[in-house]
Amino acid sequence: MAEQSVRWGILATGGIAAAFTADLVDLPDAEVVAVASRTQAAADAFADRFGIPRAYGDWRALAEDGDIDVVYVATPHSAHRAAAGLCLEAGRNVLCEKAFTLNAREAGELVALARARGSFLMEAMWMYCNPLVRRLKALVDDGAIGEVRHVQADFGLAGPFPPAHRLRDPAQGGGALLDLGVYPVSFAQLLLGEPSDVAARATLSAEGVDLQTGALLSWDGGALASVHCSIVGGTATSASVTGSQGRIDVPHGFFFPDRFVLHRDGRDPEEFTADPADGPRNSLRHEATEVMRALRAGETESPLVPLDGTLAVMRTLDAIRDRVGVRYPGEAPDGDVTDEAPELTPA
Repeated sequence: MAEQSVRWGILATGGIAAAFTADLVDLPDAEVVAVASRTQAAADAFADRFGIPRAYGDWRALAEDGDIDVVYVATPHSAHRAAAGLCLEAGRNVLCEKAFTLNAREAGELVALARARGSFLMEAMWMYCNPLVRRLKALVDDGAIGEVRHVQADFGLAGPFPPAHRLRDPAQGGGALLDLGVYPVSFAQLLLGEPSDVAARATLSAEGVDLQTGALLSWDGGALASVHCSIVGGTATSASVTGSQGRIDVPHGFFFPDRFVLHRDGRDPEEFTADPADGPRNSLRHEATEVMRALRAGETESPLVPLDGTLAVMRTLDAIRDRVGVRYPGEAPDGDVTDEAPELTPA
């Protein structure tokens, strides 16, 4: 028997919203019923493109649409607190893009709101839902390489991005860290949990955002992680996990890999490859499928992307920004939003 369709609303109409919606419409148990943008024209164009029946020129109308089971929030992260909060206040379930928010305080507010309302909330960390990444984690958890000693991961784009680009705009949470660095940090914490100490250095732009950042994370048990992100240089987007009895190498695209290689001491290397049945490497359908599974099961968060894990990643990102001196408009020196913070507006 076919599963009952889950009805989706899409909040924002940019590139990631289009990519996610394109994957959603190919899922037989998903139905995209509404879209919202800050302008009616943008909402109408997106609705026409994907055959979506309802288009709203403001976010609140989407949030208050009772025919929606879950809203996918795809705005820039500077607006995640406002957009996801609006939906949660209206009783909607939410899948929110990463970085989850600008800082840990905003993330905590969303998590507290969802838990108080009994609503489902999940960060759209598609890497955690990827079948091959899940296989890698299972091997590590099962002791395939012994005790983890070191994790390395990088994600950089060559650019160049002009000063007016959102990646250079402090008001939109610009910089390499929140847009790209969230992946290496999340990969390390998927395997090791929240670090006990953070050291970091960065190259900052004239606007005050990080052009590239390197961080060394450490854990009480002795493990280390070296993470790097950049918007001024294209990196290999590779990762490695070194343990006391072996190593796992992800040669390219660690957050959506097509293969990885397990090296165990005294054994021949073993290659693990993606199952073609799982779809294209860049498919976002796995996170959508996990959201729908959780909703049907009556769960308010996903065991694959737990909210406590999302909060821990946001604390690490805050710590890195603190070390390198990146603050966004309306933030106090400790990363918290000040009482005088401007109202977050749609972006």
